[in-house]
Formats: sequence, C-alpha cells, structure tokens
Amino acid sequence: MYDYQGKTVLVTGGSMGIGEAFARAYARRGADLVLVARDADRLATLAAELRAAHGVRVDTMPGDLTVPGAARALVEAVHALGRRVDVLVNNAGFAAHGEFTAVPVELQLGQVDLNVRVLVELTHLLLPEIEARRGGILQIASTAAFQPIPRMAVYGASKAFVLSFSEALWAEYRPRGVRVLAVCPGATDTPFFARAGEAAAFGKKARPEAVVRAALTAFAANRSYVVHGAGNYFTSLLSRFFTREFSVSMTERVMRPRPLAAGIVDAPR
Repeated sequence: MYDYQGKTVLVTGGSMGIGEAFARAYARRGADLVLVARDADRLATLAAELRAAHGVRVDTMPGDLTVPGAARALVEAVHALGRRVDVLVNNAGFAAHGEFTAVPVELQLGQVDLNVRVLVELTHLLLPEIEARRGGILQIASTAAFQPIPRMAVYGASKAFVLSFSEALWAEYRPRGVRVLAVCPGATDTPFFARAGEAAAFGKKARPEAVVRAALTAFAANRSYVVHGAGNYFTSLLSRFFTREFSVSMTERVMRPRPLAAGIVDAPR
C-alpha cells in the first residue's frame, strides 16, 4: 500500500483526460497537488473544485513544457513554493496520426520532445527528492509501446522508450525505496482523439477513471508496468508469439486511414 495523505503529487497534463482523473483520485486520497498544463483556465477551475471538495492544497503551473528550460523552471517554481515532490505523474504527451512524411517534421519532433525529452528531464530533476521521500513515479506509456504502429510511427516508438526506460528505473531504484510504474492504457475516452478521429484508435474506449484505478492498484503493489484491460493485455502479448513482421503487418492493416478520419491530435491524455 501507499499512503498519500499529506504527500505532494505533481501531474503533468493535469487539466483533462487521464491527468484530470489522476488529480481527482489523488485529492480524494488526501494528497496535495501541483497540476501542470497549457490551459490555465481549466487548471484554475479544477484546482478550485478539488480544494473545495477535499480540503487539499492545489497549486497550478500553466505553461508549455516543450519550451527550452521549461522543465527546470517548473521544478524551481515548485521548490520556491516550499513544495517537495513525493510522486511524479508524467502524463503530458501527444500523437500525430498519418503517413510519416505527410505529418510536418515539427510535429514528429514535437512528439519526441514532449513524450521523451521532457519526461526524462523531469524524472532526472525530481528523482533525488522522490528517493529521499521514498515516493514514486508513474510514466504514462501506452499499449502502443508493445509493437510498432504504422501511421503513428514516432508516437509508438516514443511510448516504447517510455516503457523500457520505466522498467529499467524500476529495477534500478526499487532497492532504494522508489516505485516506478509504466502505465499502458489502450484507447481511452479523452480529448486525445478529438482531432484525430477514430483512425488513431481501435477497440472500445475505456474511461480514464478505470485506467487510473488500475494504475494506483499497480503502484501500490510496486509493479513495474500495468496494461489496463484484459483485451489490451492480451494484445500486448501477441508480439511474443508471432514474428515482428507479422505483428507490424497486422497493425498496419488496423491503422489504415478511413475516409475523413486521418488527422493530427495534440491533446492531453
């Protein structure tokens, strides 16, 4: 188990979707929060609601984490408030759907920047204090981490990085009292798909609250990763039983564009 009462949890992408669901779940458990997202108004509204409902401290840090120096500035701002982070939830990220060269290179690199660089930087900056406080880190990966994803090639690769990175840290820091969990949801009912349409997802969409419940249960058990949903878990195992060529060929068929469905998504989970 893990007692969140009086702990400080920092959630990136915390204004909607899975990030908002994490914020609500932690507030119910008595944790103080630092919420980070680009939408200042949504952050302020959510923070006021959580303070009133649960009596916890909620600080908001609106801004774009991909701006050079933003991650370090965020950590310095948190420390300037007298806060120290017990649990980090690296949730901010986005995906671009479409043939590789049809998506502007700026968006392809942007995925690497937010999904990988910012996640690594925040983990590196905050891990020493998290270790000192015997806390933990939740990295939001994806079922896309388990096989290449044609037409979302960079996104899938970025999530494979997150899964591998998180499992390595779990093994490295578990003996030192730090929990590290890679959370691997499938399609989830959030604004993530608002611009991409259904071409960027397949299967029934889960509720973000269900993903968060699975994550918190796995975190309490000090697991290295969790896949939400039995169907998603089964799918994540397929690459173990088939050749990589077969697996990616099947995924390519699923990800072929449908009429009027291809597009770009840039939204919090």
